[in-house]
Amino acid sequence: MPSFTRPNPSTWLPLTTLGLSLGYSITVLTRLPWWSLFLLAAIWVGIGIRLGIGHRRHHRYRKAWPWSLLPLCLWGIYLYLADSFGNVDLGAVFFHLQAGMADHGGTGRMVTAALYTFCMLGMLITSTWLTRNDWRWRRFEPLLAVLLLVSNPLILGLGQRSAVVVTDDGSWLDRRYVEPDITAQQNPPNLLLLYLESIERTYAAPVFGDAYADLEAVGERGVVFEGVRQVDNTGWTMAGKIASQCGTPLMPAGLLHDRQFEPLSTVVPGIDCLGDMLSEQGYRLSYLGGASTEFAGKGLFYHGHGFDHVYGLQKLKPRLENPDYVNDWGLYDDSLYDFTVKEIERLNAQDDSPWGVVNLTIAGHAPDGHPAQRCIERQGEWDGEDILYSVECSAWLARDLVERLEAKGYLDNTVVAIVSDHLSMRVSEWDTLETLPRENTFILLGDDLQPRRITRNASMMDVFPTLLDAMGYLPDNAAAGLGVSLLRDKSQTLLERHDMQTINSRLHAENALQQRLWEGLAPQGHGNQTPPLPQQTLETPGDQAK
Repeated sequence: MPSFTRPNPSTWLPLTTLGLSLGYSITVLTRLPWWSLFLLAAIWVGIGIRLGIGHRRHHRYRKAWPWSLLPLCLWGIYLYLADSFGNVDLGAVFFHLQAGMADHGGTGRMVTAALYTFCMLGMLITSTWLTRNDWRWRRFEPLLAVLLLVSNPLILGLGQRSAVVVTDDGSWLDRRYVEPDITAQQNPPNLLLLYLESIERTYAAPVFGDAYADLEAVGERGVVFEGVRQVDNTGWTMAGKIASQCGTPLMPAGLLHDRQFEPLSTVVPGIDCLGDMLSEQGYRLSYLGGASTEFAGKGLFYHGHGFDHVYGLQKLKPRLENPDYVNDWGLYDDSLYDFTVKEIERLNAQDDSPWGVVNLTIAGHAPDGHPAQRCIERQGEWDGEDILYSVECSAWLARDLVERLEAKGYLDNTVVAIVSDHLSMRVSEWDTLETLPRENTFILLGDDLQPRRITRNASMMDVFPTLLDAMGYLPDNAAAGLGVSLLRDKSQTLLERHDMQTINSRLHAENALQQRLWEGLAPQGHGNQTPPLPQQTLETPGDQAK
């Protein structure tokens, strides 16, 4: 048995560095409280002393480089992403790398990234010191490198996505894709589509108090959809928008596509989305968002899919009475909603053709939110971290906007949709959220919509045909894209026919739908691809079993 010997002073630093890094990693990957990292670090230091790691009696110096340097860096990247966003989505990473991350609002995360980099340098130096000075660590270290590689979720995810290129059956989802098709109607309604950043319906749970109460009040006057879940590739802002406006997950073009060294010049050009459909019907379409339209391809998406006007930070900030009233991401929501009212006033004053306005807020953005000044005046001082404060702010401002527009008569013959763009990422209530069945917000208001609650096992892809249906443009078979109208009981959603695991596994083994989205930019797989069908494939016993 090794004896418990006091290490010389030079070993305390590497042991403590390893212990703190290990403790922090475990707290990020589990639900342990942050202070437990010190307990875990102390346990590791105790083990290190017991085993004499780095002790002078095991000193056999050799100038060698550790095998684990790259695996440690990859784990550092994964932990940073997990700490920032909760659930790491490689699709989001790939898409943002190609669509652009200019003018992002993650100033706070940049500081965190710098701290991570500094800590990783400490880990790399520690690993190098132990490899060169402790012969036992030098023998064990190659095995450690292998363990770090095979256990890293980044490596597992990259392996899954690489398999897409060579999969034998990569058209399971594409066979179920329905080209959206609508016909003109008399007196078409306007559309106001409000995306509330990260304000998921889960916040309606009693454990969160009254944070969601204003949206509950709005929902009492319309149709509230319960059970709208989040499948893979729909869990970040652009992915949630494309799922709910195009009826398909956002499957990134990928780092292997034919233009991998160039930024994207268009976003999902191969499919028709809500803007394309409404533009063909004569709608005048506007998008307003407080953040930059240069970030994550938002401007590319809306300009390429039928929108006449696209307003973001660059165009709206000069119009502010106080140009300094902005946050890291852009405009506060009270300013954004004031511009939204003005835009709807402009559209109403022009002519009798229908209009559509899409809006994206910022208040609920992780990790802390960005509550507006109007909310602070109403709710009192904000501690800078409580996400429920920001949720309440976002919900109240959305309700206030609807009531303001109603008072002006601008919502006559108008369908109003209030949707969360995706589930919340890591926030102050993350541990509580993760214990609950999570679902997105989806509320519809309209002259012909009777107030009720509809509970379906659905996804954000079902929002697209449901919006068309609510506006009177019922697609064939009540289907569009991969979704079906939730207003039609006889139409089954993908999640009602298949479980979440099946859908997600197909998303990671699909290439035909990816090629459809990007018009051949994605890499070609092996084998013949099934031609796209204009209608969804009927489910067969074989499909149910797969």
